[in-house]
This record gives sequence, C-alpha cells and structure tokens, in this order.
Amino acid sequence: MTDGELVGRKSEDDGVEILILKHPPVNALSTALLNDLDRRLGELEADPKARAVIVTGDGQYFSAGADVKEMATLDLSSAPAIARRGVAIYARLAALRQPVIAAINGLALGGGLELALACDLRVAGDSAKLGAPEVTLGLIPAYGGTQRLPRLVGIAKAKELIFTGAMISAAEALRIGLVNKTVPAGQELRAARDLAHTIAQKAPKAVQASKRAIVEGSSLPLERAIDVESRLFETEIVPSEDLAEGIVAFAERRPPKFTGA
Repeated sequence: MTDGELVGRKSEDDGVEILILKHPPVNALSTALLNDLDRRLGELEADPKARAVIVTGDGQYFSAGADVKEMATLDLSSAPAIARRGVAIYARLAALRQPVIAAINGLALGGGLELALACDLRVAGDSAKLGAPEVTLGLIPAYGGTQRLPRLVGIAKAKELIFTGAMISAAEALRIGLVNKTVPAGQELRAARDLAHTIAQKAPKAVQASKRAIVEGSSLPLERAIDVESRLFETEIVPSEDLAEGIVAFAERRPPKFTGA
C-alpha cells in the first residue's frame, strides 16, 4: 500500500489478498474510491497467485455508503451514468474467480451494504449495523441491492429492509442469513482471514469451479444447472493436476500440495 490510495491492497501467505477501503471517516463510496476499487479488481483478475480475497474498511467502519457530500455537488443528470458505473464495478467484484469475503466492521449501509452483498461470504463484528437507507434520501439501492438482497434473505425481508430503510444489528443479519457469521467487535478481519486462509489451502481450480457452478446455476432450472456443474467438472476438474495430487496425497496420508494447475 502507498499513501493516497483509497483502496489499499495487502498480500498474505497462501494467496490471500486484502482490499482495504481508505476514505475516512466513514469510507464513503466516492467516485474516486470506486475507480480505485475497479483498478484493484483488475489487478486481482490478472493475478494467478490470488486464491481468496477479503474486502474490509479501514478504521471504525466498513462503509456508510454513498459520498453524500459529493452527490450534492453533482448534476442529477449524471446520476444514471454513475449508477451504471457502480453496477459494473460491483458485478466485476462478484465475478472474480476467487471467493470474496466481506469483513464488516462498524457500519455497512447503502452502497456499503451493496458492496458486501456483491461478496461471496460476509463476516460481521457483533456491534456492526447493516441497512439500506436509500429511501430516506429519495433514492433506491442502485448498485444491485434490490436484486442481490432478496436473493440472499428472501423477497419479503428484503422489501421490509428497503421500504423502511431500517438498520439492523449483526445478530439480526445473522438470523436472516445476511451474514455468514458474527464475531466480537474488532475480530471481524481476523475471522475473515482465518476463513480466507482455509479456503486458500484447498485446490484453487476446485474452489473456483464450485463458485462458477453455484453462481451460473442459481438462476437456471435444476436440470440445466446440473449441466453447468457437469461441464465444469469435465473441463476444469478432471484434467487438473491438483485432482491427481489430491488423490495421491490422500492415499499417502499426507497434506496435498495444490498448485492451481
């Protein structure tokens, strides 16, 4: 990381990469921050060594959402283009071949919640608050939130959260399936790192093909979705060197040494 970056990147062992939102005090999603996030996603797409990704916020907050001060200076005629840009960046995040984990500290509101929704897994500190308060500003969730949230928590609960703009606790987010787990406040990044390192130690092609099968198949009828799974098994898994290594390691009763090949 270098000074002046709005999204820092930290590389750890096993191919775990951490993206850190750095726009104090609340890590508001300014145009510049989103552009920096897009740049970082391009780096990860091109990095064959990256096996798992964490997104978190520097300081006390994950992200409180849109940069309202910046919004107040913009011509509203530019809003559709800005929304399309945000949708494209979040779609790029969701489409990363690596599993992505949101480590949610403090607040994840509005576009910040939508950012977490674009990740595969979510770990929240137990003091975190999550919500979609856009209607209180005369807006709607416009970075994919009206579509990703109901797919995660169900239509009725998503309508409730979006129509009321209410914030919910981490415990409630866990209960409704919005986050995968909660941990004591301040431990969310450590917990996300533990999870990321666990994933990174598995066969990369197997993990990535599993993600593709789930994502691509989730919107298809079951029979077609199973065809997706079968195609990925045949084209990505069977020819992989890691499959052979996994079988031999099991037979030899030793930990496998996966290379991603």
